Amino acid sequence: MRSASTDNEIRNGLDVRIHGSWYDLSNWRKAHPGGAHWIDMYDGRDCTEVMDAFHSVKARGMWQRLPKTDEKTVLMLEKSTPEVTSVQKNFRQLRVKLEDEGWFKRDIFHEAKLLAILSSLLVGAAATAHSIPIVSIMLLSFAFTNSGWLGHDYIHGTDKFSERMKMLSPIVAGIGRTWWSDKHNKHHAHTNQMGVDGDMGEGPLLYTYAPDPSNDSPFRKVQHITFPFVFSLLFALWRVRSIQVVVPAIEEKRTQAKEELYSLMFHYAVLLTLFPASVWIPSVFISGLMSAFIVTPTHQSDAFFADEQEDWVTAQFRSTRNAVLTNPFSTWLWGGMQFQLEHHLFPAMPRSKYPKLRAIVQTFASENGLEYLESGEVEILKMNWELYRDVAHADPVNGAPNSSLLNVNDKVQQPGTL
Repeated sequence: MRSASTDNEIRNGLDVRIHGSWYDLSNWRKAHPGGAHWIDMYDGRDCTEVMDAFHSVKARGMWQRLPKTDEKTVLMLEKSTPEVTSVQKNFRQLRVKLEDEGWFKRDIFHEAKLLAILSSLLVGAAATAHSIPIVSIMLLSFAFTNSGWLGHDYIHGTDKFSERMKMLSPIVAGIGRTWWSDKHNKHHAHTNQMGVDGDMGEGPLLYTYAPDPSNDSPFRKVQHITFPFVFSLLFALWRVRSIQVVVPAIEEKRTQAKEELYSLMFHYAVLLTLFPASVWIPSVFISGLMSAFIVTPTHQSDAFFADEQEDWVTAQFRSTRNAVLTNPFSTWLWGGMQFQLEHHLFPAMPRSKYPKLRAIVQTFASENGLEYLESGEVEILKMNWELYRDVAHADPVNGAPNSSLLNVNDKVQQPGTL
């Protein structure tokens, strides 16, 4: 964590800059519904884009009532904090324009169609669980993957409909909201930052960059061959992590933690009642395989960062790649993740808006000297495999960061210190 200082002074507050104003969040940090670690990581920094991305209009108005940083500290902070770039300024204007035009409003009829498809998959899987198990396995696999994308959209969402649908993923996919939000929002806030972004594979089964010798594994040398097996573990791992986190979340009085625990209990009660192990266990691994083939290639073939990126907008363009799909089935299966850049720039926007938003983001890129990265659905998977192969053949790098040692709530450095 970085904090600003001059003349060897030690700053005791926890200060962040939002839309040009500095706020002292020392007292607010423990009350923050998303956890104190988010605020700590932006101590002494501008966090405007991240604050806008993750909060509703109502929540964004609340910080204006928080205490302002004193003038002496502001002067000190401004000397060491990078100025807002033209890209950031233009992006903030674009965001306001899109909000005014209603881009963040959800199409309820579209959501009903998506939920109807999901329901059909679940009913079909249950109906064939004992009579045609192979059909049930595939239908349940698609349902798990599809519910993951829907849950992803709703957990990111800040609208009223999304608030009512926050438990879809725990109920249908068995993936907890608390653990997923902490891990995934950290990925959004610090995309492709080595040692921080937990979505980057760093061993022992899969590496996206050459590790430090102390963090190396013999599996790395063959990861370009074994990666499908590793991919299949994705949903199983997410389920375990969800259960591990939900009880501590209740003890910490995290928002809706009890509801999440009840939702996970309901999920497993229904799953174990309706489906034999010979159906639901393969479905977990197949859905993990499908999901991993979708979530991994849209970042891992592009820029990685060793340090914090002060211009969050430019960092998203440099580290995020879209997939150009060629058929309706792929479009449904990818669940909006083919528009990864649009999603990273506007995570709370309903995914149904991304196809039309694409042209606006492309225009923004050309007007601001940024590259809009996209590749065909086969090409992007090939690029991802080539990354695993190149890292498998690379030599270890002394001092390479390792985020697998960092828990989402760990403090790298206490706020307000040098």
